[in-house]
Amino acid sequence: MISVNSLDLQFGKRILFQDVNLKFTSGNCYGIIGANGAGKSTFLKILSGEKDPTRGTVAMGPGERLSVLSQDHFAFDKHTVLETVLMGHTTLWAVMKEKNELYAKPDFSDEDGIRAAELEEKFAEMEGWNAESDAAELLSGLGIKENLHASLMKDLSGKQKVRVLLARALFGQPDNLLLDEPTNDLDLETVSWLENYLSNFEHTVLVVSHDRHFLDAVCTHTVDIDFGKLQLFAGNYSFWYESSQLALRQVQQQNKKAEEKKKELEEFIRRFSANVAKSKQTTSRKKMIEKLNIEEIKPSSRKYPGILFNPAREPGNQILEVKGLTKVIDGQPLFQDLNFNVEKGDKIVFLSRDPRAMTSFFQIITGNDTASSGSYKWGQTITEAYLPLDNAAFFNSDYNLIDWLCQFSPDTNEVYLKGFLGRMLFTGEELLKKVSVLSGGEKMRCMISRMMLRDANVLILDTPTNHLDLESIQAFNNTLQNYKGNILFSSHDHEFIQTVANRIIELAPNGVIDKIMEYDDYIINPAVAELREKYY
Repeated sequence: MISVNSLDLQFGKRILFQDVNLKFTSGNCYGIIGANGAGKSTFLKILSGEKDPTRGTVAMGPGERLSVLSQDHFAFDKHTVLETVLMGHTTLWAVMKEKNELYAKPDFSDEDGIRAAELEEKFAEMEGWNAESDAAELLSGLGIKENLHASLMKDLSGKQKVRVLLARALFGQPDNLLLDEPTNDLDLETVSWLENYLSNFEHTVLVVSHDRHFLDAVCTHTVDIDFGKLQLFAGNYSFWYESSQLALRQVQQQNKKAEEKKKELEEFIRRFSANVAKSKQTTSRKKMIEKLNIEEIKPSSRKYPGILFNPAREPGNQILEVKGLTKVIDGQPLFQDLNFNVEKGDKIVFLSRDPRAMTSFFQIITGNDTASSGSYKWGQTITEAYLPLDNAAFFNSDYNLIDWLCQFSPDTNEVYLKGFLGRMLFTGEELLKKVSVLSGGEKMRCMISRMMLRDANVLILDTPTNHLDLESIQAFNNTLQNYKGNILFSSHDHEFIQTVANRIIELAPNGVIDKIMEYDDYIINPAVAELREKYY
């Protein structure tokens, strides 16, 4: 349990939030949401004691242990992988360390023996004899194989370190768990493992994430940072989003009677409750939906970008033909003998355990790389727009936003360009910022503006939700669902894949899986599982 009392946070004259009084209780998972800069990560830092509030207090239950997902990827470089995880339980690690030091003494005394007995008792109470096997099990679940458990952290890749640090946070079933973007750099399989783990976690969890499916799968409550306050809602992210959109529509319908509005809200809650009752989340996290209060529902102050793709022409019957396409890097195939045709209406997600496979494929079909062998051919009616994974080369200039976008626009009228940038939430003095100093999210919104100017009938998107906030992801997702052209994309966002893709192509070193089905069905299909085992 974590109690927050009369909490304020202020930077100079800017108030992030004030008078926060909340209690986070055991058995529940709280998703912290808010616009970029609202203070989500800062709030977690206050709870962990890393940052002091302007006013107020934070308290945990007596004797409770807090665990935090570390963001410092170099802090444990001198330790082995297994040691790093064990160190996550600080009390147990201190007992283990002192115990080992005592037994290593050449002049082991009677006093040392008494102390060692006390330590052994504490060690047994904390189930220390199972610690290494529990830590190894966590690591394996997160994709860190046993042959790496004795390796030094400094020898791991950045993505492997992320998984070890996550195992460290989860180790020992802490009473209170704080996770800031835990799904970053995790593949879809590992995210699914983490969803299952947290859905059955019996203690208190607070999580910041831009992954909507993850928030829906694990969260019983949503904490919205808006209007300078933190407001607690029962229900997951989808409930919060849909209810806030409903409240916004109701505010815009000024003539609607209060009684009609109330009935509409009650019907919405009834429908949502019926849908959630069937989900995995509700089977493990009970009774929360009964506490939904229609009086809590109100419009959000968040702004959603106006993302809209309008194909200048309808694609013909020939869109993309791929024959025998193979890509080999350092003697290892990313994919080989790839053969398929893109049909009208196809929205294809490309998957692989090696993310280089999707990026290489997209780079090849957009003319930015060459295949090891094979060919591809676009139809004559096709205009494609490409959103690359790495956009750094586009922003190596001193252009402001207007001049930057002007490079890619057939219409160089400043008013026209400002309109496009305005739809992507760039206004006023922001338009004069140099593109070289933009944040990752701002660069992505610029790249999307560039794509919209193309009027393309085929979109090629390499991990399009990277760096975007929840509002931009939601707007992007909604647009792609209604897009009339073809889409070829990769993503780590489960919800994005499930709601956009109608076809799945998985690229493996020893084969290709090509299925017309929804992603939720794909990941549980036994025939697919057999093929994956065979091709990797």
